[in-house]
Amino acid sequence: MCREFAVDADAILNETVATGTGVPGVVAMVTDRNGNIYEGAAGKRRTDRPEAMTTDTNFAIFSTTKAITGTAALQLIEEGRLDLDAPAKRYAPDIGKLQVIDGFDADGRPKLRAPKRDVTTRMLLLHTGGFGYDFFNENYLRLATDHGQPSVITSSKAAIMTPLLFDPGSKWEYGTNIDWVGQVVEGITGKRLGDVFTDRIFKPLGMANTTFEINDTVRSRLAGVHARNADGSLTPMDFELPSNPEVHMGGHGLYSTVGDYMRFIRMWLNDGNGPHGRVLKAETVRMAEKNHLGDLKITALPGVIKSLSNDAEFFPGQSKSWSFTFMVNDEEAPTGRPAGALGWAGLANLFYWIDRQNGFGGYWATQILPFGDPASFTGYLRFETAFYDTLHRRKAA
Repeated sequence: MCREFAVDADAILNETVATGTGVPGVVAMVTDRNGNIYEGAAGKRRTDRPEAMTTDTNFAIFSTTKAITGTAALQLIEEGRLDLDAPAKRYAPDIGKLQVIDGFDADGRPKLRAPKRDVTTRMLLLHTGGFGYDFFNENYLRLATDHGQPSVITSSKAAIMTPLLFDPGSKWEYGTNIDWVGQVVEGITGKRLGDVFTDRIFKPLGMANTTFEINDTVRSRLAGVHARNADGSLTPMDFELPSNPEVHMGGHGLYSTVGDYMRFIRMWLNDGNGPHGRVLKAETVRMAEKNHLGDLKITALPGVIKSLSNDAEFFPGQSKSWSFTFMVNDEEAPTGRPAGALGWAGLANLFYWIDRQNGFGGYWATQILPFGDPASFTGYLRFETAFYDTLHRRKAA
């Protein structure tokens, strides 16, 4: 299977970088429960520099950070230190200061009121806490443009001290909820989130190249972020998250390699076990992977700031739920991913899936804005589809 799929995968990667409207460079991998069965790289790290994209390239992994933060929270639940249904302000007091925004008055000032209930960590893990992003929500965008609300890429505490968009628990909206989960983890452990990750997740998994704090070692192998222009061309950006962030942003702040992230995916494939120790109990993994949204469903992501995101949705027309802390596709996906599998994405067009039923997972990494880039997203879907086509042929043989 590996050789058969590798031929198709290599072709997809090369075709995705081959045209003027393709991607500058891409790294993609697939793993089974034991190790990587495919590793590929194509193109350049930056269009204005000669360095080739390689499998050990570093990426800003944006929201693929979220599942790692969720894992740290699950560990604290196992230990009885985190009550999912207690007010989150018990662990992160500042969240208790936030009010609900009910639009703006005639003078353009936000109309604020007390929430009807407390935000809980369960709500935060499920994105029902009331938080959004300015690039997906008009009210947050107005707070940013008219009232100086800082962007989350500042990695500042002020960036997450936003009003709630609705009463906690009443709907699903994707946003800074997992940044607040990071604050909960810090409040319980008394340590910075990166230190918690290193001790409790990265060391047991052998993830030596993942960090919140960019330095010259990371920069030496860093893929550059590119902006997709209206004519389809790409412009390299000198983008970096803060090297010494005020807040370790559990929702988006990590730098990593695809190889490191595959170690994290394998932990989920192996019922929480890692090569250097157990990260989660098997029963925790089985609990966490289920749909915890009930009858609520994930909605499409509207691109409010077009330079950061297009309108985007995985598998339009199909039902999607949320677990702790992944999207769950409730039906078999057009790629062949089975119902009940896990996955998500990162803003600069990074995508992954975790198929615990069949024992495989994959990750596709590019560094392009806005999210939902046609070339990268299409390439990723082709990559995943090629894998499942090969898997299904092997099963049928």
